[in-house]
Amino acid sequence: MEILGMNIGCVLAALSDKRIPEKDCLLPLISKLLGYCIVAASTTVKLPQILKILNHKSAQGLSVAAFELEVVGYTISLAYCIHKGLSFSAYGELAFLLIQAIILVAVIYYFTGPIKAKTWVLVLLYGAIAPTILGGRIDPVLFEALYASQHAIFIFARVPQIWKNFSNKSTGELSSLTCLMNFGGSLVRVFTSIQEKAPTSVLMGYVMGIIMNGTLLSQILAYRKQAPKKEKKFD
Repeated sequence: MEILGMNIGCVLAALSDKRIPEKDCLLPLISKLLGYCIVAASTTVKLPQILKILNHKSAQGLSVAAFELEVVGYTISLAYCIHKGLSFSAYGELAFLLIQAIILVAVIYYFTGPIKAKTWVLVLLYGAIAPTILGGRIDPVLFEALYASQHAIFIFARVPQIWKNFSNKSTGELSSLTCLMNFGGSLVRVFTSIQEKAPTSVLMGYVMGIIMNGTLLSQILAYRKQAPKKEKKFD
């Protein structure tokens, strides 16, 4: 008996016989349930960050480049998982995270002053290339190379924000709730990726997510009681 790809027949059979379900039956079910929980929770992951910016009418302390790279990384990851035919429970949150990341970048653009010509070029370039990548209409070898590069993209997406926090000794408008949800999601995804037998490259991506989001969380805890310093600008 299967519901949404979850085999609950073996569990029901074991419970009807008043015994504990076997490990090979229980773990995949737990993995699927956790996967769908992550997908459901992902619909609001970036909402705290978006609302914080809107409420304060400020994107102070946030690295624009960091969030732009997030959009690129989510696009590549989502396209790769679709292309590999993975179960929706194993990657579904990427679709919702991508949508929210695009909205978040737009909000940051709005509150960081007039949009420069270079920014418009990047937006148009993304709009032209993203549909091709998401549709999988690229060479398979290039696809693998792109996905391999997305680990570096996500690292570089976090590094500018981590460095900015360190330089300012403040996390500015960075949302602690969003960072916590990202960290928790990465932890759960390591387990579900192992159970779903996802490619090693996918698993390593979530491990890097734990490290990067954990670093941001530690900075929020370290700097939250300190008076925010004036944001430094770098040429």
